[in-house]
Amino acid sequence: MKTKLVTALLLAGATGLAFAQVPSPSWPNKPIRFVVAYPAGGVSDVVARALGDKLAAQLNTPVLVENKAGASGSIGVDAVAKAAPDGYTIGFSAVSPLTLSPHLGKSPFDPVRDVVPVVSVMYSPVLLLATPGSDSKDLKDLVATARAKPGAVRWATSGPASLGNIMLEQFKAGAKVDITHIPYKGGGQQINDALGGQFEVLSVNSGPAIMQHMKAGKLRALAVGAPARLEAFPSVPTLGELGYPAANMTSLFGVFAPAGVPQPVLDRLNAEINKALAQPDLRARLLASDNVPTGGSAAEFGKQIAAESANNARIIKAAGIKAE
Repeated sequence: MKTKLVTALLLAGATGLAFAQVPSPSWPNKPIRFVVAYPAGGVSDVVARALGDKLAAQLNTPVLVENKAGASGSIGVDAVAKAAPDGYTIGFSAVSPLTLSPHLGKSPFDPVRDVVPVVSVMYSPVLLLATPGSDSKDLKDLVATARAKPGAVRWATSGPASLGNIMLEQFKAGAKVDITHIPYKGGGQQINDALGGQFEVLSVNSGPAIMQHMKAGKLRALAVGAPARLEAFPSVPTLGELGYPAANMTSLFGVFAPAGVPQPVLDRLNAEINKALAQPDLRARLLASDNVPTGGSAAEFGKQIAAESANNARIIKAAGIKAE
């Protein structure tokens, strides 16, 4: 699976699929369907709609956003995978439906054969936050508590086999501690219980609501999973800085297309999205919610996906992580 995924993603990103047909020079000449794998109103949806507006202006054609949420993004990506490979359906999602779900035997599509990466759009940092139920001043203090009382520290995530769950397993291995996993089905109840102090820590993507709770002092940042410290919270160290590089994870998001879309169309989409991401107003919009714009080539994005998939497969096997 690992070798096949690396080869297929690099081939799709660099050269396209052999059976792809040359597109009409008039592409695009009708509206583009932009599938967002998450509910309306969330940070991912807001970003996708802003990106869709830029593409519509640049391509001089309507870009119609369609939310298809569920199964941690797999339903939306599956809709893209099953669409006609004509360049008129693309999707926006985190990479986890391609790098996590397939290793748990619950993916409705084949990440190798059914979809191709177009471009990386952003990474969303993962915050490790202390709740009112925790007395830990910092991450070192949390680790000391976990060592003194094995299993007493409870770490909430958005669900089993989620990125937060993977991060937790990597942190436990690095710190050599026993921490109890508290899985939730989604973020709403998780945040409510966090504010009520029903567990000690949680891992969650940054967003306006989370930032409000942090600024109000209801949730305290112990660390962040990100390549560098966040502009909004410069005093919060990364997990890498604190000695846990394997747990220093982020949610990577990007645009995908059905396998078989002609390579010239994929190249055009990549170029137009990179152009949109370079515009100051879109970059500012992403950075305002601590999402960091990325961009780059399809081949680079494919390498990132393949590497994350291989790493997740190893962690899932070692930790015995099971899907519900």
